[in-house]
Amino acid sequence: MRDRIVPRDSFIQLSEAFRQQFWPVGANVLNRGVLEAPASVETATAPSAPEPETVADEPTLKPTDETLAEARRSERILTAQERKDLQIALQWAGYYDAAIDGSYGRGTRNSMAAWQEANNFETTGVLTTLQRAALLKQYNAVLDGLGLQVVRDAQAGIEMIMPTAEVGFSRYEAPFAHYDSTGDIGARVILISQQGDQNTLFGLYEIMQTLEIVPVDGPRQRNNTSFELVGENARIVSQTQVSLQDGQVKGFTLIWPAGDEDRRRRVVAEMAKSFTRLPGALDPSAGSDAEQAIDLISGLQIRQPKLSRSGFFIDGSGAVLTTSEAVETCGRLTLDGDTEADVLAQDKNNGVAILKPRVSLAPLAVASFSIGTPRLQSEVSVAGYSYEGVLSAATLTYGKLADVRGLRGEENVNRLDLKAQPGDAGGPVFDASGNVVGMLLPKPQGGQELPQNVSFALAGTSIADVANQAGVQLTAADRTGTAAPRDLRIAAQGMTVLVSCWE
Repeated sequence: MRDRIVPRDSFIQLSEAFRQQFWPVGANVLNRGVLEAPASVETATAPSAPEPETVADEPTLKPTDETLAEARRSERILTAQERKDLQIALQWAGYYDAAIDGSYGRGTRNSMAAWQEANNFETTGVLTTLQRAALLKQYNAVLDGLGLQVVRDAQAGIEMIMPTAEVGFSRYEAPFAHYDSTGDIGARVILISQQGDQNTLFGLYEIMQTLEIVPVDGPRQRNNTSFELVGENARIVSQTQVSLQDGQVKGFTLIWPAGDEDRRRRVVAEMAKSFTRLPGALDPSAGSDAEQAIDLISGLQIRQPKLSRSGFFIDGSGAVLTTSEAVETCGRLTLDGDTEADVLAQDKNNGVAILKPRVSLAPLAVASFSIGTPRLQSEVSVAGYSYEGVLSAATLTYGKLADVRGLRGEENVNRLDLKAQPGDAGGPVFDASGNVVGMLLPKPQGGQELPQNVSFALAGTSIADVANQAGVQLTAADRTGTAAPRDLRIAAQGMTVLVSCWE
């Protein structure tokens, strides 16, 4: 008051005189409770402050378990294989593309730094113990659920890691121990174990390639003491690794569904790394009571073609004439089961095709064509693989020439009184002298069913036209008289081949 700051009419009031407090809002100056401010009081509702602008947090680096110096020290005590395993894991993750040698140069350091950055670790280029564990965990995550465990098969003399959640022991059929699918993906494992030498190894190499479980496409490698086969198609990928040591041939095959390469490659690597030879080999009599069939080898299905028909050599370089039925919708064509061939020319209207082998062949016999019209009711014969390769050589079927025209008057078709089988189609038709007068055609397709002894052959003139267009020179016939049955059979089997159409 002396300084005239407080007005003269001011007075002092003690707080005890007040009953309740209304302002400041929310304060409890009187220590007697607070009433909500009346809505009519303008000061009761304070204007809302604008929301602060949200700013994205900077990524926080994950905590590290070691300093850089500690990480270097822990890295130095890693084994050579552990160092390689880290490079393999970095390679799998897409950060490393150099040699797996366990040597940590600039390339390895850069890949480690790139992995650290991608996984929100400090980029030092040296992995700590925690980071190494995280990298390997990522690498092994693809194997989760497969039940990778060591399986010891004492009878086969093999110990190795297998995906036990997907396969289980089924049976022995020497030289194989079958571990069939028990899971959802359809994987299979076959252990291979037998006494033998290099000839045994090489023979197994050839046999394995005829099996359904080893598709045709894929790399193959064989040396003096081992071989590896990889086969793949739209359904499966199989990988076989076999080696010869101390008079024993041992190995394994993994069959895995196509399209799952990450897991398949990892499983194969684990199996190969863990493969251990134990004393002894599988008893040759193991599984001797199993089902026997000519299309099975130790319980494994031999690969079968979609279709097999007959054909015959028409020149000295190995060109083969066959029915066009044998070459339609084929992934590949083979002659006598193993020689690959390509279509050189085709006449679908007349139902004939000419094949060219991919390697030069030296036929035992080549067809000699008689272009003239054969006599009605003269004896004829057809050479062919009547049962589509069940028998190892062509058979001869005898009959007569019933008409020099087809049922509808076709002049380039001869009707035969001869009971042929489907596999005979594409085979040569001989006259009594052993000259080729035509090619057997397949049975007509449609609703009409003809008698069994009615067959048809494409006449030699139409064959000559197709050959000329393909640039193949046919041999003219010069035989006369009647050929002896033995001579005819030898000539027929020398020139007739099995034509197989594969997926």
